[in-house]
Amino acid sequence: MSSRIRTKVTGKLKETVFVGLLRASLAKNKLEQKLKKAIGRGGKTDLPKRIPIKAAGKMKMLMGRYYVKARVAQDDPEKKIAWITSGGPVEILHAAGVTPIYPENHAAMIGTMRMADDTCGVAENRGYSRDLCSYARSDLGSIWSGKSPIGGSPRPDFLVCCNNICGTVIKWYQQLQRIFDVPLIVIDAPFQYGEDRPEAIDYVKAQLQNMMDQVGQITGKKIEWDTFEATARRSEEAIKLWRSVQDLLAHQPAPMNSFDTFIHLAPIVTLRGTPECIDYYKMLYSEIEERVRKGVAVVPGEKYRLGWDNLAIWYKIQFLAKKFGEHKAALVVSTYAASFGYQAPYRDENDILRSMAASYIAGYINHGLDYREKELLEMARKFHLNGFVMHSNRSCRAYSLGQYELAKRLEQKHGLPTLMIEGDQSDTRAWSDEQVATRIDAFMEIITSRTT
Repeated sequence: MSSRIRTKVTGKLKETVFVGLLRASLAKNKLEQKLKKAIGRGGKTDLPKRIPIKAAGKMKMLMGRYYVKARVAQDDPEKKIAWITSGGPVEILHAAGVTPIYPENHAAMIGTMRMADDTCGVAENRGYSRDLCSYARSDLGSIWSGKSPIGGSPRPDFLVCCNNICGTVIKWYQQLQRIFDVPLIVIDAPFQYGEDRPEAIDYVKAQLQNMMDQVGQITGKKIEWDTFEATARRSEEAIKLWRSVQDLLAHQPAPMNSFDTFIHLAPIVTLRGTPECIDYYKMLYSEIEERVRKGVAVVPGEKYRLGWDNLAIWYKIQFLAKKFGEHKAALVVSTYAASFGYQAPYRDENDILRSMAASYIAGYINHGLDYREKELLEMARKFHLNGFVMHSNRSCRAYSLGQYELAKRLEQKHGLPTLMIEGDQSDTRAWSDEQVATRIDAFMEIITSRTT
């Protein structure tokens, strides 16, 4: 048996075994939840029972299989792995047959599992300031310590960094390049203060074309244009479906909330451009649409509707959902989840690469305050909002800068009250249950007084 065939057989065997273990793990978790419920260990609450979203199990399996394949690819000399920022053009990687890995996703999992304090501490002990993004500290600390909820990310063959989400990623990925000694591809997306400038779109388009050439050189195989275009079309279809899922939350009562969308955006980030991503969002849309028809409310007795600005606070999603639920308030839209469904106003069916460049250059976080104000007002109108919750995130200056000005504009110009929650997406040391609970209670008193 040739080494090439042996590698493929071994890889397929590993994948089969790993997927079997994944299924067993998911079944075990489900059984443990049922046992806790049966013996009364799940905690008592006066809130009505929430109907879970069935697609969540499918998503866990989908993302689990994705990580299993990444693990297998790490041992296959014919496969390439690239670490990429969440705002990067992943379609090019999928078109090239490259497995994308997101350090931000990994860091979010670290935060959700409450491991970030430890991994951040490792980076801080190496001289990295606590004021640095907790995603960067978590990821670097995980690499150096080996601490990870999934055993760490597979080693990259190269890196792709796009600064349309923040400037920190440039220095973060330069450090990753030093650690792994692999090529780094950088996509520079100019900040947009008003309408997207044509010369800026052309600038990013040229970089995307160059990236395709660079990826082809790294993999040793040129990316076929037909393959890339088909991948880009699938990406557009998935993005449209993701927007449609979120649009269903405009229904009153909302069939799911923003905390759910934080979880269900995983495929649109990681698998954008693949058939699996389209299939998943078709399934999710069908389920949420059915909940709308049946009148299923994510917050039974919904009275108030709120928007969320900034990243999720991963380790406090359940706490926040429960606390707002106590006030019969549903968070029904978020700028964070919506940003992964962004498509630029510019569109040219005959130039798919330029159209992609227009979308990657901008979005909510890469635009100025006037644009953000307009977006928030449109969300308030479309989703019938009573106010906004703004996460003043110490880890994300690009997102948080200007939030106090936005809050002032929303209140004074448009009569929309806002709640500012100070915290961090992953680092629990910047959080206080008592302070946040008190602020939520006070905020909901204001909302109630204005709607009664």
